[in-house]
Amino acid sequence: MNSLFGGLLYLFSILILEVHGTYNLYGYQPQRYMQRPVARPPFNQRLQPIQNTLNPGAGTHCKSRPLDLVFIIDSSRSVRPGEFEKVKTFLSDMVDTLEIGQDATRVAVVNYASTVKIEFLLKTYFNKVDLKQALSRIEPLSSGTMTGLAIKTAMEEAFTEDSGARPRSKNISKVAIIVTDGRPQDKVEEVSAAARAEGIEIYAIGVDRADMQSLRLMASLPLDEHVFYVETYGVIEKLTSKFRETLCGLDPCSLGHDCDHICVNSNASYYCKCREGYVLNEDKKTCSLEVKAEVVEDPCKCEAQVAFQKKMQSTVEDLTKKNILSFLSESSPLPLVALLDHCSRAIFD
Repeated sequence: MNSLFGGLLYLFSILILEVHGTYNLYGYQPQRYMQRPVARPPFNQRLQPIQNTLNPGAGTHCKSRPLDLVFIIDSSRSVRPGEFEKVKTFLSDMVDTLEIGQDATRVAVVNYASTVKIEFLLKTYFNKVDLKQALSRIEPLSSGTMTGLAIKTAMEEAFTEDSGARPRSKNISKVAIIVTDGRPQDKVEEVSAAARAEGIEIYAIGVDRADMQSLRLMASLPLDEHVFYVETYGVIEKLTSKFRETLCGLDPCSLGHDCDHICVNSNASYYCKCREGYVLNEDKKTCSLEVKAEVVEDPCKCEAQVAFQKKMQSTVEDLTKKNILSFLSESSPLPLVALLDHCSRAIFD
């Protein structure tokens, strides 16, 4: 019996050794799969979430407000051909950010050097395709920097109703964006003040060697929102997103409203309207079904009036037969029956 037990124990020992050797042979090590603490890098508070820069306007309540927009661009000799192409690209990118149309934003371009040339007027193009093609065809004028003359020309010839600017009653903003890289060879302060007095909002963009003092004399207030400077024409396109925000009009209705039916944007605010068949309540927000008042004759009143008229008619006839009312009939300008009928209506009405 002892020998049998000892044999079984010997066989069991061999089996354990074989199993352990098999797992080691195939690389299985159970301790490797036990739960261990995981090392993580320390939290860096400077790290910020990645922003979506593909569509900077996404998620905002911004829309292009209607403008009468005139670009005034310097094409003097100091602006090299390649740099002038950068300016045209900037203008084209600006157009892409705007809603172009007869009832939306209208665009004109004033090109200047020692002379001034209006490339096209506010009434010329009402779609982006034709407008951008016209921008691509602009050629530099190549000498001089008569910025004051260019502003004067824009004010007197481009921002007029004959040239496509909308009348003051339409309340459409008039905006001029000047792009220059030099010092004006004429006076700009007085003509710029006159343009601003006419309601033209002026933005001044200086590039490279541009005279900052002249830019400040031209631009509208506040200066920190209307004067821009870039070191080279190669980075001028970075201003596109800045101007998109600047020329953006908020959509108050989309920001939230408490109108019962219809919200209507009105500049920076809104007002409420009702659908057809409803009227706006005193709170100027809620609507109620319109009720048209109808005049209904009182049937009791009508019956009483008829009975009275019949009684009066009978009485008149009796009195007439007795010649009592002959004198009244002759002296009255109206027939006696008509006179009494008029009196009865006055009583009941």
